[in-house]
Amino acid sequence: MSNFKNHDLEKAMTKKQGFKKPTLKMIGIACAFALIGIAQPALAEIKPIAAQKSSITPQTTSTNPEFVHKYLAAEVAMQQGEFGFATHLFLELARQTRDARLAERAARSAAFSQQPNLALQAVNLWAELDPNSVEAQQASSQLLMASGNLKEAKPHIKRLLAREETRANGFLYLNTLLANQKDKNDNLAAVKEFAAPYPKLAEAQFAIGHAAWLADKQDEAKKALIKANDLRPGWEPAAQMHGQVLLKESPKQALDFYTKFLKKYPQAAEVRLANAKLLVNQKMYAEAKPELVKITENAKSNAEVSIMAGLLASESKDNALADKYYQQALDRGYKDPEQVYLYLGSSAERQKNDAKALTWYDKVKEGEHYLPSRIAKAYVIARTQNADAAIAMLDDVNDLTMEQQTQVIISEADLLNRAKRNQEAYDLLNKAVQNMGNSPSLIYEYAIAAERVGKLDVMETELNKAIKMKPDYAAAYNALGYSYADRNIKLVEAKNLIETALKLSPGDHYMLDSLGWVHYRLGNLTEAVKYLREAYEVQADPEIAAHLGEVLWKQGQQAEAQKIWENALKENPENDTLLATAKKFKS
Repeated sequence: MSNFKNHDLEKAMTKKQGFKKPTLKMIGIACAFALIGIAQPALAEIKPIAAQKSSITPQTTSTNPEFVHKYLAAEVAMQQGEFGFATHLFLELARQTRDARLAERAARSAAFSQQPNLALQAVNLWAELDPNSVEAQQASSQLLMASGNLKEAKPHIKRLLAREETRANGFLYLNTLLANQKDKNDNLAAVKEFAAPYPKLAEAQFAIGHAAWLADKQDEAKKALIKANDLRPGWEPAAQMHGQVLLKESPKQALDFYTKFLKKYPQAAEVRLANAKLLVNQKMYAEAKPELVKITENAKSNAEVSIMAGLLASESKDNALADKYYQQALDRGYKDPEQVYLYLGSSAERQKNDAKALTWYDKVKEGEHYLPSRIAKAYVIARTQNADAAIAMLDDVNDLTMEQQTQVIISEADLLNRAKRNQEAYDLLNKAVQNMGNSPSLIYEYAIAAERVGKLDVMETELNKAIKMKPDYAAAYNALGYSYADRNIKLVEAKNLIETALKLSPGDHYMLDSLGWVHYRLGNLTEAVKYLREAYEVQADPEIAAHLGEVLWKQGQQAEAQKIWENALKENPENDTLLATAKKFKS
């Protein structure tokens, strides 16, 4: 089935070992202590209050056995990782003693134990007891905003902005603080209210421009950002935001703005990087290349900039230049060299140098990049030797988590499919689902394998199961919708499924291809060509080429169809779908 792509395998190649997706509650609490510069201390850094300069009255300290008992119990709980229990004790003591430091301790403990309600109570008490504490006001503002309570947060935010030393940064982070509020027009009104007392502050105008952009008020956004630049000429954050606003209207306007700005401020590295990214996205590779050179020259000791330049060069298909920047990052002491080895290995593969690719992958010895390097190496081995050798190598990788085992099984099944051993791939995934069936990604791959061996009822059942387990699983909606479209059945349902997938994953070329294909089945040739061209511009995939050519042929544009097929066959001479389509219409 041509439009079933291995989305989960692609994600697995770069997934970090042991990473757990944070919940909204976790993010809200963490942001309260980190977003505006308040770091959550490591446990070892949390010093007992008794060791600090005391402000607790004698009646509530050493002369009060109950206080001493509860305080020591809270300390022991903290040291043992029982943050929930410690939070309750510290909060109770803070209320009894009216001591701000105890309220702060309760707030930080609540952050560790991921208890948003207790954290909000603690930070509000902390802000009440120490109204001059910037940290308390920041944390209180963030947690109130995370809970959607703009009205109660406003006084805390205004107190922060009233302090000259925190005002500028406060405005820079204001829209991030308001990010959870659904009504963007209300956000804009709030930002304008906060900014009104500071008409000559560039950061305040920047905040208005940002809020107006989020509220889709382009003219108001541009007006505020122009004013920000007038107040602070050459300021890069405002220029970058201005470029983003113009990009919403047209890429040319954004590029023209960046070009003009860079002529006036040639040392503006962040704007130059934004300009290079946009040039690459617009496939203006010749124009992007000199920008990449300037970026790295202007940041001669910055390894991170070299990595960004390398990734952009890779996107522009200049692999030699990408290699130069990746090596430069290594020479500059990039903090994660094994990630660079993966980039260099992938670049060597694109340059058809498999031996060099294997050398780079073998440099990754352990840690979060080890499994991705083994999987990448397996594909090279399968290509240069055979699938069995590749699978044997993966089977020798030990000490895997359940999630990593799933990644390996999915990769091994894909290697079998590429070797046209579809039944073996199905059997492998069927066995895995029986033993590890709680993974939506594994169920998805099992469904696709079922389709390849003609078990369409199994495919439909399993895809619906994956969607039920993971309602935002865009690839599963797309796969089911494309299956119907390809079989020319349930076309209205197919279109709805694919449109749902695109809402969940906007701009995905596989899903644009699916939408074009279902429009073709529905007889909407103009719409079909529109979506298929858009997909092909994003990614010149051989199967998208097959679909686009077929629809163009039906429209009477045979010459263009043949040209698309010929170009695609030069790069993918063995693609079954492309070969079959080209043969069908040439005959």
